[in-house]
Amino acid sequence: MALLSRSSGGIARSNCIRKLARFSPTPAVTDLVRTFVYDATSTPLLKTPLYDLHLAHGASMHPFAGFSMPITYETQSIVESNKWVRTQAGLFDVSHMVQHTFTGKDVTAFLERITPTDVRELAPYTGVYSMFLNSQGGIVDDIIITKHAEDKYYIVTNAACRAGDLAFLEEQKKIHGLIDIQHDILEEWGLLALQGPRAAEALQRLTDFDLTQLKFGNVGLMPVKDSKYWVSRSGYTGEDGFEISVPKEETLGFAERLLGESNSVVKLAGLGVRDALRLEAGLCLYGHDLDETTTPIQASLSWVVGKRRRVDGGFNGYEVISDELKNGTTRRRVGFVSDGPPAREGSKIYDETGMKLIGAVTSGLPSPSVGRNIAMGYVERVFMKRDTNVLFDIRSRKRPGTVAKMPFVPTKYYR
Repeated sequence: MALLSRSSGGIARSNCIRKLARFSPTPAVTDLVRTFVYDATSTPLLKTPLYDLHLAHGASMHPFAGFSMPITYETQSIVESNKWVRTQAGLFDVSHMVQHTFTGKDVTAFLERITPTDVRELAPYTGVYSMFLNSQGGIVDDIIITKHAEDKYYIVTNAACRAGDLAFLEEQKKIHGLIDIQHDILEEWGLLALQGPRAAEALQRLTDFDLTQLKFGNVGLMPVKDSKYWVSRSGYTGEDGFEISVPKEETLGFAERLLGESNSVVKLAGLGVRDALRLEAGLCLYGHDLDETTTPIQASLSWVVGKRRRVDGGFNGYEVISDELKNGTTRRRVGFVSDGPPAREGSKIYDETGMKLIGAVTSGLPSPSVGRNIAMGYVERVFMKRDTNVLFDIRSRKRPGTVAKMPFVPTKYYR
């Protein structure tokens, strides 16, 4: 795929080259895994604190955003792992993600310039899904913002976008003249995601912290033995679950305790099943379903634009986004279901006559939970209505599909 460049400032994002790959010759993986791969021809791959644990559990390791990451494990197929996370709990190593802290008197104003979130009114110890925006309202990266205090925030960004995001942040500080901001990257911290209906049960065994206090989006400082870890009730699967930030030297021990004390409940899960789970939940993958030419409104994510921000503006791309909120967009992200060969990323979408090209698929795979092919993509606005019949161009043959409601699998967030 082509190298993406920033439309605001023209900053090239050399480490965000998107390469489409299928990570295993097995049918299950070639059917389900489509993801970014880091070009590591001259740069050694980094390892997360759980690298040796993955190998010990028979992980198939592959390059991902500069890291050697587990895609599958020999004890479970992707379909089996999908079922396990939907019924028990899966432990995902997401230590490759970039964890940031921002402090200083200008930090709230800065975040309100570069995101559409109502950061000012965000309650302390609350996290929300958001995005960095360029001057045209395009999505530079999708992120999670957590407010710890009026002058302190914790943000998680995508690993593949690290260099581009850092350049963007420096550029934006200069553009907006906001200088009282201390920005640090938590290089010495691991990040684990525990996801599934029994995640709370498993995690509660390791702490006296009452996890029922944490609703979806809430964050707390959780004591575990002689340490305290930041834990947020969130995730990327549509299930109840947690993301836990752990000092690097304690990450392995914490993961082993989770697995050892809950071995009938918790199993390691790789990036292959993570991709299937997030698509079933209707969640976007940056670089596939979102990019710098796409606005939140086109992506059917208008809810990320805070009510106050819609009136007051003051953020990158406000004029474009305000117009789209009022007048609509020429294209929108929608979901699809189909049978037969699955529609993959890049498949062209036609109207039901097969004569008019109306869009393209951005993510697609056979869903273990739904039992049918699912996909998402962008179509012209007049074709976005549910139950609209379409045709996918799959290997030069047009195959029928239908616009469907997302998420494909109901979410089970703890609210």
